[in-house]
Amino acid sequence: MKFATARLGLLLLAMALSACAALEGDKIDYKSAAKGPTLEVPPDLTQLARDSRYAMAGESVSATALQAGQAAQPANLGKVAALAQGDVRIERAGSQRWLVIDRPADKLWEPVRDFWQDSGFTLARTEPDLGIMETDWAENRAKLPQDFIRSALGSLLDSLYSTGERDKFRTRLERKADGGTEIYVTHRGMVEVYSNSTKDSTMWQPRPSDPELETEFLRRLMVRLGASEEQSKTAAASAPAAAARTQAARMTNANGQPVLQLDEGFERAWRLVGLALDRTGFTVEDRNRDEGAYFVRYVAPGTEKKEPGFFGKLFGDSAATPPLKYRIVLRSQGTSTTISVLDEAGAAAAPANAERIVRVLADELK
Repeated sequence: MKFATARLGLLLLAMALSACAALEGDKIDYKSAAKGPTLEVPPDLTQLARDSRYAMAGESVSATALQAGQAAQPANLGKVAALAQGDVRIERAGSQRWLVIDRPADKLWEPVRDFWQDSGFTLARTEPDLGIMETDWAENRAKLPQDFIRSALGSLLDSLYSTGERDKFRTRLERKADGGTEIYVTHRGMVEVYSNSTKDSTMWQPRPSDPELETEFLRRLMVRLGASEEQSKTAAASAPAAAARTQAARMTNANGQPVLQLDEGFERAWRLVGLALDRTGFTVEDRNRDEGAYFVRYVAPGTEKKEPGFFGKLFGDSAATPPLKYRIVLRSQGTSTTISVLDEAGAAAAPANAERIVRVLADELK
């Protein structure tokens, strides 16, 4: 009897310790999904081959060589506030945060790539010429219940547990005129829901982006690039917010074409549109900040490329409708920016497709 009581006591103690570990443990523990969601956030954009005009050399930088212990020096950037640690700082405008590093992009590519792989992700897209990398769909295993049975059996039961959510992250490295680099991290999420009233089948559908997850990965990336844990947490929490936007994006018409109007100057409008493109799943083929243009590939509704069958994969699918090239162009006058959609030749795009692209951006920028 005493032996049974002792075993019961040990069992209860183990369960209590397991619960404490779940509460105190890391809230992020990603593992790339073996089979991720197949539903993409519209519009459906197709990735094409790239040239090497802007290829990065890929040289790595050791974090131990950085001066990570310097005191924070807030920068006077007007509408954009910053908090720096060494040569890495977090800047913030409204709810948006991004990193600014006083190093060229080609010195950062490998450390950033290694960061995502070490964080449990598989990279589905790496394009050094564009400074873009994107993870595959992954599941945050930290959201699973950490009960005693699962803790005891470990990975044996992993396949039986699922959060019903998947996440992917896009990282964009953008060169600055002074030789430094801005790094943006954007999140896209999917959630598994029942597809009928009998609840015998499910489907994946988009869920809103999570700014807190974006900030947390920026903070962790800041540590990888030289800051300490304490410094990164202070920077992420203390960067003062800039003035909020006075008016949300609104759709209007100019010369008979649907356009998007923002009450923002060019610098902030460029950043807002870039983040909106990342969060809504556009594949950006190129960008030219001097011309205020993002170059994207777009597949019109009803003409999306379907997954080819066995013979289609073997011989090629010549019947697939190729994606169309578009330019998303920003034109600013003072504190106002107009965003329009042009075709590959730089002429006004077909109104139906232009309206759909503008509407997607407007919904994201609300």
